[in-house]
Amino acid sequence: MNFFRGVMGGQAAGPQPSGAETIQKLCDRVASSTLLEDRRDAVRALKSLSKKYRMEVGTQAMDHLINILQTDRSDSEILGYALDTLYNIICNDEEEEQDENAQKQADDLGAQFTDKFIQDPEHVTLLLTLLEEFDFHVRWPGVKLLTALLKNQGVQVQGVILVSPMGVSRLMDLLADSREVIRNDGLLLLQQLTKGNAAIQKIVAFENAFERLLDIITEEGSSDGGIVVEDCLLLLLNLLKNNSSNQNFFKEGSYIQRMKPWFEVGDDNSGWSAQKVTNLHLMLQLVRVMVSPVNSPGATASCQKSMYQCGLLQQLCTILMATGVPADILTETINTVSEVIRGSQVNQDYFASVNAPSNPPRPAIVVLLMSMVNERQPFVLRCAVLYCFQCFLYKNQKGQGEIVATLLPSTIDANSISAGQLLCGGLFSADSLSNWCAAVALAHALQDNLTQKEQLLRVQLATSLGKPPVSLLQQCTNILSQGDKIVRRGSKVQTRVGLLMLLCTWISNCPIAVTHFLHNQENVPFLTAQISENLGEDERLVQGLCALLLGICIYYNDNSLENYTKEKLKQLIEKRIGKENFVEKLGFITKHELYSRAAQKPQPVFPSPEQMLFDHEFTKLVKELEGVITKAVHKSSEEEKKEEEVKKTLEQHDNIVTQYKELIREQDAQIQELKEQVASMTAQNEQMQTTITQQLSQIQQHKDQYNILKLKLGGFTSTYGSQVNGLQTEELTQLREEVEELRKQHALLQTQLSDKDALINTLVKVTQTAEGSTGGSENTELLKELESLRSQVQSQSAEINQLKTERQELLRRSSDTVSSSEGSLDATKMAELESRLTAQTTETERLKEETKSLSESRADLEQQLASATSTLQTEVHESRKEQDDLLMLLADQDQKIHSLKQRLKTLGETVEDEDDLDARDQTDEDDEEEEDEDED
Repeated sequence: MNFFRGVMGGQAAGPQPSGAETIQKLCDRVASSTLLEDRRDAVRALKSLSKKYRMEVGTQAMDHLINILQTDRSDSEILGYALDTLYNIICNDEEEEQDENAQKQADDLGAQFTDKFIQDPEHVTLLLTLLEEFDFHVRWPGVKLLTALLKNQGVQVQGVILVSPMGVSRLMDLLADSREVIRNDGLLLLQQLTKGNAAIQKIVAFENAFERLLDIITEEGSSDGGIVVEDCLLLLLNLLKNNSSNQNFFKEGSYIQRMKPWFEVGDDNSGWSAQKVTNLHLMLQLVRVMVSPVNSPGATASCQKSMYQCGLLQQLCTILMATGVPADILTETINTVSEVIRGSQVNQDYFASVNAPSNPPRPAIVVLLMSMVNERQPFVLRCAVLYCFQCFLYKNQKGQGEIVATLLPSTIDANSISAGQLLCGGLFSADSLSNWCAAVALAHALQDNLTQKEQLLRVQLATSLGKPPVSLLQQCTNILSQGDKIVRRGSKVQTRVGLLMLLCTWISNCPIAVTHFLHNQENVPFLTAQISENLGEDERLVQGLCALLLGICIYYNDNSLENYTKEKLKQLIEKRIGKENFVEKLGFITKHELYSRAAQKPQPVFPSPEQMLFDHEFTKLVKELEGVITKAVHKSSEEEKKEEEVKKTLEQHDNIVTQYKELIREQDAQIQELKEQVASMTAQNEQMQTTITQQLSQIQQHKDQYNILKLKLGGFTSTYGSQVNGLQTEELTQLREEVEELRKQHALLQTQLSDKDALINTLVKVTQTAEGSTGGSENTELLKELESLRSQVQSQSAEINQLKTERQELLRRSSDTVSSSEGSLDATKMAELESRLTAQTTETERLKEETKSLSESRADLEQQLASATSTLQTEVHESRKEQDDLLMLLADQDQKIHSLKQRLKTLGETVEDEDDLDARDQTDEDDEEEEDEDED
């Protein structure tokens, strides 16, 4: 015990051993002690020395510690000490390292011990097995140790875990641990595990990671949560970024819908914590991962559709238009909305309908463009707005037409600010960044849209008072070529590059625009002068763009202007510039360092405003046109003629091939149709053959049955004839009695019909009486009579139905009688019976007709009764309504008389009320009675 007291800091006599000697003795103790307590104390001592003597403990004790993990599995305490010691020697603790050299040495030491630990893959497998222990003192240090191994040698450790049976599943169980510290460190472990390994990412995703992570985010408070929410979001980003399989699984699992509540912000957006800003920033990045332009178009379109249907896009637009949102969140939200609507017609249409909560309401596009052309706004925000506008117009011809329409003379509204007016204002402002952004935005309104390129030629601008308006195309070229104040403002490279990109986009693939451009006599001399000059490095890009613009004028020239045909422009280049020099200047564009950066992705991301020179879509145009312009400049007129002839020949050949293709398609369709008809007819033929076979079989069966019955009839006629005749006579007698009874019932029914006619006459009289009556009691009696009549009709209907039933029973019995006698009568009796049966059938048919006429009479009577009842009820309702109206008129009249009397009293007139008049009349009557009594 004195030895351990000295190790742990107690006082001991004599010279103190060095750290290396102490560690060596402790290692011997661990290796040689037979008692578990001694080994546990030695490992505890090694743990206390492992941070200070990291090198010594790692070098001497690692093998002993791994052996402890293998042999002492039953004691959780010693396992925890061993795992903590291994963690201390492998982990690079950044907080305790002060200078760079010490940090580098620590990193090297951690990588060295990590390599030593994972030399045997079984050590990692052993560690995974230990993580199944629920004991906190084993599981927690095990999680930390595996995390440190992944940080130092991630690829190697990932490979071992990937091939280990149930390795990833064991780590996923950490997320279900009820102890938050283990769950949270498990998140950090999974972050390291899923970095850059698509296979592990898929396994983790299919282990229900999305469900668990989203549940944790919800439990922790979503965007208002703490660091745990941030860790969950970082893990989700690892699982989804550049992993199409996981993205599809996330979408198919309806997890996009669960993202909507994350973005529900209130009206009070002041005082956002730094953690909330971080969380919301990661959430927006997660949305962008699902709709990134680098994803496959089908997957992106599907996610965009889901985001619109679940209301996520609407929620993002709400944040976009809200007040008090931090600038970096607003910028990232704009970028997110941009990619959610990019290329999706439905989402683009919705975004066009969004209005800002201003008075009067303005479209969100207009509000965003105001920020883009405002030089006071942050640079990153202006870039985000430009990207949003580009995504709104991407493959959206409808939106392009709406933007260009705001510039046309017939649609300009002087009382409101439109998107077109803002773009023109930014195009000609003093801020070069606004010039560039407006030029690029307007170019996107013309991208791949010949109609809008032609429409934009109609735009006229009023430059100053007293001067005629000029076209937008001419004004853009004036800024480039003239030498007034506008030129000095536009002489900056950024402004000139923006205008040249706009002009190149505008006139490319549009011969009419090329003609308008060449119609200005100053444009071609300016371009040739710019290209031929020897300018500085900054101006080389402008020279290359001028060469591109001139090359477009050659390639898309329709030779409508005599002075500037294709051939004359090429001669001009050869004389003033030189073909080789022209091609060299054209190549300056693609050689520029910023060109390749802009060509990488659609989003305009620039470190500073000065480097904002190229647009992504324009780089595609340059790549498309550079080669064809070079060929067009080098070609002679004879080669062009030959090429045109070859083109015509190819077109004719293509037309012939197209005709043959159409003919072959028609013949294929006819052959297919005939094949279907043949198959159908074959099936019908087979079905008919089957039917015929069945029918032949049935006919043969019927023939056999007929022969058997014929033999039986011949054998039994003489024996049972008398009995059958007697039975037949009794049946016929009974049948006659039933027919006689049916006739009596028919006579009774005729009598009832006569009574019904009398009731109808009574109903007519009652109806006529009701037409002149308005009293409530008479109406009530009339309704009672109608109800009585209706009950009589119903009873008669029941009797008729009973009669029908009896007739059917009679027919059935007659049929049974006839059928029972067919097999036993001879020819004479059968003929007599058939004649009687025919007579009886005729009588039955006559009774059917009489019954049918009775049913029709009953239906007519019911219809007349219903009509009379409806008419009577309508008249009673109208009578009551007239009485109510009359009472209302009387009440209004009394009210008016009362108000007039009040006014007369107010004016001083003497007015006698009805009560006074009644009292006076009563007094007069009393006086007259007294006088009569006196006279008597």
